[in-house]
Amino acid sequence: MLMCMLRTTMKPLPRSWFKGDALTLAPKLLGKIVRKGSCAGVIVETEAYGTDPASHAFRSTPRSAPMRDTYGHWYVYFTYGMHWCANVTTDARNAGAVLIRAVEPVEGISLMKRRRKTPLMKDLCSGPAKFCEAFGITGKENGTPVKGDFVLYDAPAIAPEDIVSSGRIGISKGTELPWRFYIKDNPFVSDVRRAAPSRDRSR
Repeated sequence: MLMCMLRTTMKPLPRSWFKGDALTLAPKLLGKIVRKGSCAGVIVETEAYGTDPASHAFRSTPRSAPMRDTYGHWYVYFTYGMHWCANVTTDARNAGAVLIRAVEPVEGISLMKRRRKTPLMKDLCSGPAKFCEAFGITGKENGTPVKGDFVLYDAPAIAPEDIVSSGRIGISKGTELPWRFYIKDNPFVSDVRRAAPSRDRSR
């Protein structure tokens, strides 16, 4: 049903949508549709990064150039010598990007299971590295615009009372900032037990 709507009524997010700062756009990306090739799903968890100490843009390096120089582009980087992580760049004036942490699979599930080598739906995209592996995302997509074969579609906004924020995961600096956002009670988010105590954004 969702993919039928995607093909007939949903429209790609325009580049201008990404002009806002990462902290504003991270919760707004929840519920949007990400598609690459034959795989598609609903974004259920994100993290915001600007020029804070945990961000690659905290220092000006060739790797972080997409965060400084673009918005509405993919920033895909390699981490721990084994995993890819996909971000979308934001902010027309300052460095920023939103990490896609988790996705609820909707289409291309059989392909995702083969790529991830698991039959478990909940384990396909419940983490940034899992998402990239399931969708076949690599460094080839780094610096490319959010359009065409690797695109984000607009979808109805998630109600503020259904969005939870917490500290970001897998970082050593800026852990006190509640810049991780996820859809409350969604079974496809990454392990919430590893996060700092979360709070409901409607409060």
